[in-house]
Amino acid sequence: MPKVIEVDNLSFNHGNEPVFRKIGFSVSQGDFVAIIGSNGTGKSTLLRLLLGELAPAVGNIRLFDQDIHQFRNWPKIGYLPQAGFQSGAGFPATAEEIVKANLFSQIGLLRFPKKEHREKTQRALELVDMAAYSKRLIGELSGGQQQRVMLARVLVNDPVLLLLDEPTTGVDAQTVRSLYELLSQLNRKTGLTIVMVTHDTGRAANYVSRILCLEEGSLVELEKSQVDEELLHRHKHPANDDQRRQEGDKGYGSDSGI
Repeated sequence: MPKVIEVDNLSFNHGNEPVFRKIGFSVSQGDFVAIIGSNGTGKSTLLRLLLGELAPAVGNIRLFDQDIHQFRNWPKIGYLPQAGFQSGAGFPATAEEIVKANLFSQIGLLRFPKKEHREKTQRALELVDMAAYSKRLIGELSGGQQQRVMLARVLVNDPVLLLLDEPTTGVDAQTVRSLYELLSQLNRKTGLTIVMVTHDTGRAANYVSRILCLEEGSLVELEKSQVDEELLHRHKHPANDDQRRQEGDKGYGSDSGI
């Protein structure tokens, strides 16, 4: 399968502190990849490097067989940041309006959406099983429903690669399972390539095709059979923010930045 992401000899420092050194991996079209690791190991930083938001100390990144410095087709990449679904929860807009707003570059400034934009919005909501809630205010929806709407907002631009940073943060177990099933379905039925940072290794391992572990400055690929109880315990989220602070988050203040 064609390579969607190729990373070679990649290093990144936070100030004088190395985050990771000389890591390399590739992601093929149609992969569903989980990136795991302890707090502060650089998982979110790695996503930001793939998005071109940060520059590596050394190393190369290729996206769709093109050096990241020359890559311009960013609509091919969809990105949902940590707790991204919560960002619009208090906004006085319907689910449909939230999703349609992400077509602003196609609609144009101070222009009304056309039929094609309304149809794309409807298809995106259908993909996440939220078409029936299109006229509901985002704040009236449950956390899991809001999460699906924000995912539809990303999908409305028809990305080929989807990057997710801790998409299960702050939601209950039933919603987590539902989200993983949805992502797995999108991966299988549409061929969408997915790279997901997660601490929820135990459940994620049942859905993803590959697991990359970022730990102590190195990155290795694990066989799913290697995800044992000790590994699951080490990489799951602490119960609350106080416990996370006690366990010593570092870097950008917490793993929300690393």
